[in-house]
Amino acid sequence: MAFRVRGRIRRTLLGVLVAASVAVPVAGAARPAAVPAPAPSVLPALTAATPAALDARYAAHRADIRAAERMAAGHGDRRRAAALREMADPARQFLSFDGRDGGRSVEVFGDLSRATRVAVLVPGSDTGLDRYGRLRAGAVALRHQLGQRGAVVAWLGYETPGTVSPEVLTAGLADRAAPRLASFVGELATAAPRARISLLCHSYGSLLCARAASGTAAADIVLYGSPGVAADGVGQLHTRAAVWAGRGAHDWIADVPHVRIPLLFTTVGLGTDPVSKGFGARIFDAGDGGHSDYLKPGSVSLRSLARIVGDGHA
Repeated sequence: MAFRVRGRIRRTLLGVLVAASVAVPVAGAARPAAVPAPAPSVLPALTAATPAALDARYAAHRADIRAAERMAAGHGDRRRAAALREMADPARQFLSFDGRDGGRSVEVFGDLSRATRVAVLVPGSDTGLDRYGRLRAGAVALRHQLGQRGAVVAWLGYETPGTVSPEVLTAGLADRAAPRLASFVGELATAAPRARISLLCHSYGSLLCARAASGTAAADIVLYGSPGVAADGVGQLHTRAAVWAGRGAHDWIADVPHVRIPLLFTTVGLGTDPVSKGFGARIFDAGDGGHSDYLKPGSVSLRSLARIVGDGHA
């Protein structure tokens, strides 16, 4: 019986991989990476989160966004140009921005110079400049839930995989991005030494956070809607941070096979379910929401996440 179950799991994963290999080339002509953008400003590391230092950085990246908007408009991509026009609003606060290769950005919600609690949101698949609204809405909701002492950072600092793509079944993109995430959290801890930092990691972003966990300056690593983190348990993350996990009752990610299968050139699947008892994470109440509902205003999961960020308790 166990052999037949493993066989079905293997066939399921390989079927998804084959479907993705067909879907990705079909969508390739419309890839966001095809939209040109200028090189961003080169700024020194942020060493102190003072109002003056932050305002100067926000202004520099606002200019970068406007330059990218002009180039996107000249290229004829009105959708990207419209998205960038919204991002260039003077009220927006970007610690970094790079419109090239699909786009990368780090946006701050709240007053980072005064915050004593900082949540860094790490998104999952299909997140980019053209689909930034959901990440932004979640950041706004969490910032409101945290109150005045909290700030939220939406860290879109990596190439996210497509939901239907070969990359979403492997750790390759997460491995490449992990050093950048670890470096950012370290820089943030230096610039805002009074702040307690929590990594809030959704879906494929949970794998990225796990890959960046060793030596992180974050006090908490929160995995939600996770397909697995390519580890059998918390001990394999080699972190001093408190590791939390949660999953909504109607999240389809529960049906993803939690296995790892070595193939010829890679390993497919992301392993143990982080909400399983054997993984060893602290479990928080994620309510009855679906895969995209964790930061929904008024939700049980949003309140739980805010409590973890606020005082380290769910």
